[in-house]
Amino acid sequence: MPMSRRHALASLVAVTVLAAPVAASAAETIRVGLPTKTYWPTTIAETAVRQKLFEKEGINAELTIYRGGAETFEAMAAGAADIILDPPSLVSAGRKKGVMSKLVANAAMGSFGWQLMVPVKSTLEVKDLNGKKVAITSAGSGSDLLALWTAQDKKLEFTRVPVGGGGLVPNLLAGNVDAAVVYSPLSFQIAKSGEARTILDYATAVPPNLSAGWIVLDKYADAKPEVVQKAVNALYGALQFMRANRDTTVKLISELYEMPAEIAALEYENTILKLETDGNMGAANVPAAVQLSLDLAKLGGLKDIVPVEEIISTKFKPVPTKF
Repeated sequence: MPMSRRHALASLVAVTVLAAPVAASAAETIRVGLPTKTYWPTTIAETAVRQKLFEKEGINAELTIYRGGAETFEAMAAGAADIILDPPSLVSAGRKKGVMSKLVANAAMGSFGWQLMVPVKSTLEVKDLNGKKVAITSAGSGSDLLALWTAQDKKLEFTRVPVGGGGLVPNLLAGNVDAAVVYSPLSFQIAKSGEARTILDYATAVPPNLSAGWIVLDKYADAKPEVVQKAVNALYGALQFMRANRDTTVKLISELYEMPAEIAALEYENTILKLETDGNMGAANVPAAVQLSLDLAKLGGLKDIVPVEEIISTKFKPVPTKF
């Protein structure tokens, strides 16, 4: 089951979906689907809630945390989430299966903080992963695409083991898998603690591409375009707040994910500051960046590729909410 929270709560450990409070004006509530707990989209959405940016836009927000990108996409397809953060490949594959959605805002142009890691005592390097087990969050997720890309790029054959976002580190350290595709700040945390080491840094190994964006179903965008616009405004307003308030953001990351401030600072410097601040899907460089993302997924085995123009919407250029 996904983990959810009410925006009035500070904790992210609730496992029951709680509805956001409904204002007296009966403001619209947008359900935000997040692919895993300890991940930068959660930090952005939490900041938007805590700084009351959704409220300033005249809407409420309900955040739900899932176990991986694929589960998040499935939730949107099933009508359980209105806007989600996922890679373009899921949008492309979804359209082939009748799930009609589009990227409405560009969130990241790289795999910042993503690392292929092994336990610190392991002697394995990337070239040694033939026949081994590599943990991912879920099939079709960002971690899965990076694992598939690794196999293709390095000409390897290994077993991808879906363990959920919360299962990556425990399974790696317990020896249940030989390696894991780990996202930040978890990657920074277990490297700093000396529990694991990096054998491949995806931020530098993978060519720059549109690795993640905010996504909505076509029917939702058509029915409630003003809500979509207000939501992306709040999310990008949150990112602007985070960039302008380092100490507050580092403290939030440390609090949300129960990690030392020094690890939170690494997440801030190496991930948060590298995220896309504009979000405009109509920018000149976006089509090529989305195409490269799909090409990388195709190298990893994705067959359901549709033309780029079918998976992007240029109708919702973010206008960051003022904080």
